[in-house]
Amino acid sequence: MGVLADLGRLSAAEEFFDFLAVPYEASVVRVARLHILRRMGQYLRGSEAEGAFDGLDDAAIRDLCRAHLEQAYQDFVASSPIAERLFKVHQDAVAPKAPPAKPFVPLASLGPAKPSVG
Repeated sequence: MGVLADLGRLSAAEEFFDFLAVPYEASVVRVARLHILRRMGQYLRGSEAEGAFDGLDDAAIRDLCRAHLEQAYQDFVASSPIAERLFKVHQDAVAPKAPPAKPFVPLASLGPAKPSVG
């Protein structure tokens, strides 16, 4: 079984840190666990797109995954989930809001009332 397949079976952030032997502070992981894993995934996808995994053995792949997890973790040691804005909810919170639409009343609707047939 390959390292990437082993990573695919992990669920808790702490499992990733333990599996890849990356030291961490529980207080940082407690606050930013999903953000750290998502950032690691971004780094891994970037490396994969660049062909960084091509021809690597499991030990080299593990080292690359460890480096990406360490980098993702350090991103959140130095910053915060809100500042990094990885998730749409955080991006939307600071996105410029469109001004509210002004009510529009066509001039034709302001003309004399039509007599009712009755």
